[in-house]
Amino acid sequence: QVEMVESGGGLVQAGGSLRLSCAAPTLHFVGDEMGWFRQALGKEREGVSCTSWDGAHIYYANSVKGRFTISKDNGNKTLYLQMNSLKPEDTAMYFCASGGKCSARIRASDFGYWGQGTQVTVSS
Repeated sequence: QVEMVESGGGLVQAGGSLRLSCAAPTLHFVGDEMGWFRQALGKEREGVSCTSWDGAHIYYANSVKGRFTISKDNGNKTLYLQMNSLKPEDTAMYFCASGGKCSARIRASDFGYWGQGTQVTVSS
Protein backbone atom coordinates (compact mmCIF):
# COMPACT_ATOMS: atom_id res chain seq x y z
CA GLN A 1 0.00 0.00 0.00
CA VAL A 2 1.37 3.37 -1.03
CA GLU A 3 1.52 5.91 1.75
CA MET A 4 2.35 9.56 1.18
CA VAL A 5 1.85 12.18 3.86
CA GLU A 6 2.14 15.90 3.23
CA SER A 7 2.94 18.44 5.91
CA GLY A 8 4.17 22.00 6.26
CA GLY A 9 1.11 23.91 5.17
CA GLY A 10 -0.35 26.76 7.15
CA LEU A 11 -1.34 30.41 7.17
CA VAL A 12 1.25 32.91 5.98
CA GLN A 13 1.24 36.54 4.92
CA ALA A 14 1.86 37.53 1.33
CA GLY A 15 5.57 37.62 0.63
CA GLY A 16 6.28 34.90 3.17
CA SER A 17 7.65 31.39 2.73
CA LEU A 18 6.65 27.84 3.50
CA ARG A 19 8.30 24.49 2.90
CA LEU A 20 6.03 21.57 2.19
CA SER A 21 7.16 18.00 2.82
CA CYS A 22 5.83 14.73 1.48
CA ALA A 23 7.01 11.66 3.34
CA ALA A 24 6.67 8.47 1.32
CA PRO A 25 8.12 5.62 3.38
CA THR A 26 6.47 2.85 1.38
CA LEU A 27 7.62 4.01 -2.05
CA HIS A 28 10.71 2.74 -3.75
CA PHE A 29 11.28 6.49 -4.15
CA VAL A 30 14.69 6.58 -5.76
CA GLY A 31 13.26 5.57 -9.11
CA ASP A 32 9.98 7.43 -8.78
CA GLU A 33 9.00 10.53 -10.66
CA MET A 34 7.01 12.81 -8.39
CA GLY A 35 5.13 16.03 -8.40
CA TRP A 36 3.24 18.70 -6.50
CA PHE A 37 -0.25 19.77 -7.40
CA ARG A 38 -2.72 22.18 -5.90
CA GLN A 39 -6.44 22.69 -5.88
CA ALA A 40 -8.11 25.91 -4.87
CA LEU A 41 -11.70 25.96 -3.69
CA GLY A 42 -14.02 25.55 -6.65
CA LYS A 43 -11.22 25.03 -9.14
CA GLU A 44 -9.63 22.07 -10.86
CA ARG A 45 -6.43 20.49 -9.64
CA GLU A 46 -3.43 22.06 -11.34
CA GLY A 47 0.17 21.03 -11.69
CA VAL A 48 2.71 23.05 -9.73
CA SER A 49 5.97 21.20 -10.28
CA CYS A 50 7.36 17.76 -10.97
CA THR A 51 10.72 16.08 -11.03
CA SER A 52 12.19 13.09 -12.81
CA TRP A 53 13.50 10.30 -10.65
CA ASP A 54 17.02 11.68 -10.65
CA GLY A 55 16.20 15.38 -10.62
CA ALA A 56 17.65 15.82 -14.09
CA HIS A 57 14.34 17.09 -15.44
CA ILE A 58 12.29 19.50 -13.36
CA TYR A 59 9.29 21.49 -14.50
CA TYR A 60 7.33 24.33 -12.96
CA ALA A 61 4.05 25.97 -13.74
CA ASN A 62 4.57 29.46 -15.10
CA SER A 63 2.69 30.89 -12.14
CA VAL A 64 5.30 29.62 -9.65
CA LYS A 65 8.49 29.70 -11.71
CA GLY A 66 11.24 31.56 -9.89
CA ARG A 67 9.42 31.34 -6.56
CA PHE A 68 9.01 27.62 -5.87
CA THR A 69 11.66 24.89 -5.78
CA ILE A 70 11.02 21.14 -5.81
CA SER A 71 13.55 18.70 -4.43
CA LYS A 72 13.84 15.01 -3.53
CA ASP A 73 15.68 13.57 -0.54
CA ASN A 74 16.10 9.96 -1.58
CA GLY A 75 17.74 8.97 1.68
CA ASN A 76 14.77 10.13 3.74
CA LYS A 77 12.19 9.30 1.05
CA THR A 78 10.81 12.81 1.25
CA LEU A 79 9.75 15.23 -1.47
CA TYR A 80 9.90 18.95 -0.74
CA LEU A 81 8.42 22.12 -2.16
CA GLN A 82 10.07 25.33 -1.03
CA MET A 83 7.67 28.19 -1.63
CA ASN A 84 8.93 31.77 -1.46
CA SER A 85 7.33 35.13 -2.19
CA LEU A 86 3.92 33.63 -1.63
CA LYS A 87 0.87 35.36 -3.07
CA PRO A 88 -2.82 35.14 -2.11
CA GLU A 89 -3.46 33.30 -5.38
CA ASP A 90 -1.21 30.48 -4.12
CA THR A 91 -3.90 29.64 -1.56
CA ALA A 92 -4.95 26.02 -2.15
CA MET A 93 -4.74 22.47 -0.91
CA TYR A 94 -1.38 21.09 -1.99
CA PHE A 95 -0.93 17.42 -2.89
CA CYS A 96 2.12 15.33 -3.67
CA ALA A 97 1.88 12.65 -6.31
CA SER A 98 3.87 9.65 -7.50
CA GLY A 99 3.43 6.55 -9.61
CA GLY A 100 3.57 8.33 -12.90
CA LYS A 101 5.46 10.40 -15.40
CA CYS A 102 6.80 13.92 -15.02
CA SER A 103 6.54 16.09 -18.12
CA ALA A 104 6.44 19.77 -18.97
CA ARG A 105 2.63 19.61 -18.90
CA ILE A 106 2.61 18.52 -15.20
CA ARG A 107 -0.67 16.66 -15.59
CA ALA A 108 -2.55 15.13 -12.67
CA SER A 109 -3.73 12.33 -14.95
CA ASP A 110 -0.12 11.22 -15.37
CA PHE A 111 0.18 10.22 -11.71
CA GLY A 112 -1.52 7.37 -9.87
CA TYR A 113 -0.76 7.84 -6.20
CA TRP A 114 -1.72 10.80 -4.09
CA GLY A 115 -1.31 12.10 -0.58
CA GLN A 116 -4.17 13.56 1.44
CA GLY A 117 -3.02 17.15 1.00
CA THR A 118 -1.93 20.05 3.16
CA GLN A 119 -3.65 23.43 3.18
CA VAL A 120 -1.75 26.59 2.31
CA THR A 121 -3.45 29.92 2.95
CA VAL A 122 -1.79 33.19 2.00
CA SER A 123 -3.30 36.36 3.41
CA SER A 124 -2.97 39.73 1.72
